[in-house]
Amino acid sequence: MTQAREPRTYGGWRRRRGMGLLGMGVGATFAVLGAVVTLLLATALSPRMLLYLLPPVLVVALLGLAPAGGTPLAAVLLTRWRWWYGTRRGFTRFRSGPRLELPGVLAATSLLSAGDWYGRPFGLVWNRRTGHLTATLRVVAASPWLADPDDADTWVACWGSWLASLGHVPMLCWVSVTVETAPEPGGRLASTIAEAIDPAAPATARAILAQLVASAPAAAAHVETRVSLTFDPAASPSAPPTLEAAVAEVSRTLEGLESALGSCGVTVLGRATAAQIAAVVRGAFDPAARGEVSRPQPNMRTMGWADAVPLSAEELAGCYRHDSGVSVSWCWQEAPRQNVQSDVLARMVAPGPYLKRVTLQYRPLPAAAADRVLESEVTSAAFRQAYRHRLGRDETARDAFDQARARQAAREEAMGAGVCLVGMFVTVTVLDATDLPQAVAATEAAAESSKIRLRLLTGSQAASFASTLPCGTCLPVLVRR
Repeated sequence: MTQAREPRTYGGWRRRRGMGLLGMGVGATFAVLGAVVTLLLATALSPRMLLYLLPPVLVVALLGLAPAGGTPLAAVLLTRWRWWYGTRRGFTRFRSGPRLELPGVLAATSLLSAGDWYGRPFGLVWNRRTGHLTATLRVVAASPWLADPDDADTWVACWGSWLASLGHVPMLCWVSVTVETAPEPGGRLASTIAEAIDPAAPATARAILAQLVASAPAAAAHVETRVSLTFDPAASPSAPPTLEAAVAEVSRTLEGLESALGSCGVTVLGRATAAQIAAVVRGAFDPAARGEVSRPQPNMRTMGWADAVPLSAEELAGCYRHDSGVSVSWCWQEAPRQNVQSDVLARMVAPGPYLKRVTLQYRPLPAAAADRVLESEVTSAAFRQAYRHRLGRDETARDAFDQARARQAAREEAMGAGVCLVGMFVTVTVLDATDLPQAVAATEAAAESSKIRLRLLTGSQAASFASTLPCGTCLPVLVRR
């Protein structure tokens, strides 16, 4: 009698933590310690100065230490002030003008068209401000539900090896994997049937086909998977002097990356052309036109970056209004705490009644710096343990688990594993604003079933909306800028 195999589980991720006290970062810790030392020195010199220094020090300590949803109160107040300032100055509203630029963080991007070694065209999004170039691969993912469990485990192992290899590509900044699902607008089915139908067919047969086309959007779903790779040509050892040389260097690097991606359970359809990238951005800003965009006419000119510019857009605190749609975006606040199976995100990326984009963003650490980062994490965990011991506080189960995960990551990196900073962004779009509460509830329920905690990006809806598009937007990098 054959014994059933136990399903394999995966884990090992942890939140990056510094050597801060009371959950603060290193900068906030030194600021608090500096304020305390200043207060003690001033008191030693003149006790009367304590009356003047104590109130502002207490206010600073309250703003820096008081948590508000896992974030220091000072950071929350600063974000709200920036939102108020931007709203008053009109930075949250966009109207298309003669320059035909995309709104917000996408204003500095341009769409380029290049060719690979075989002369096949592909598109690149060039950020004129940073110099980054983003190429997108169109892939079709194999379903783990229809595959043998051993095959699914092999795909996950190959995906981990592929991510580990990214640390040896100096010019690669980050990789964004986006799964876009939506009700099928009926454009592809309508065009296919229109080309195949015989005008001499019986009227009853044509009526049945017409009814099928009309009911298809309610019964079918559109699923598209994209892998966008963002490169920094300035970090290349060859240091290409011109934009043309940088494009050629990116094309050569893509050859090896996309060939290795085929063993990760996906079929690489090819590099997205400039027109296909523009169509994705146009469909995101104007979801009502998705059927028209997916059904090109014979005499229609090639879509460009100017065609993707929305007529208007307005960012609100909790949503983003653009052309014919309203969108809400989240990032993940916490990854699953426990080990999970390979299909943990199946419910999250499954098609639903609304347009949805789920983006996993990987920022690989260079192989030469990964060991230093992990050793720093292990040292920080040991410092926090020693600090609790000196104060006579017991170690919590979460602290012990975090320290064990830090040591485990350092051991695995020493054995050849790669290190990536991982983030997730989710955007859901509706055509009617009255459907927004149902779409938000359905998305958050799907995240809970995937053991993920989502956080609504209040005041950053436009930037998070752009992070799910194949344009090379990375929110953590934008924050540092």
